[in-house]
Amino acid sequence: MITRAHHRALRILVAHDVEETRDGIEQLLSSDGYQVDAARDEDDAVEHARRRAPDLILVSLDCRPLELIARAARIRQRARLREQIPVVLFCIPIVDEGDEVSVGRNVYVTRPDNFDQLRSFIARLLLASTGTA
Repeated sequence: MITRAHHRALRILVAHDVEETRDGIEQLLSSDGYQVDAARDEDDAVEHARRRAPDLILVSLDCRPLELIARAARIRQRARLREQIPVVLFCIPIVDEGDEVSVGRNVYVTRPDNFDQLRSFIARLLLASTGTA
């Protein structure tokens, strides 16, 4: 985890269609010192990303895994974001719990065992993509 004292205000865009879960993730990441924008669907995520480009995008929307991968990639493409910005799809059943898999250019799938594992994965990706630690 990157602590508040060790990074500029990195921005994470969370696209999740369940409000309570989205709000919980937003609160946890904010408490880690990240600036967080929350979106309810693909279109909302694109609008947020166009207004303020994120350093990382977290996506978990209710659809089939292959469609979710396509939606996540479209968010970055439609918002005209750099390909270096990591996109993380999380909590989908195409990978086993605890796994982290790359499925494209800076597109990853993870199914964390717990929030600390997701935080660690986010921190590693942000360090690799921004050089900020």
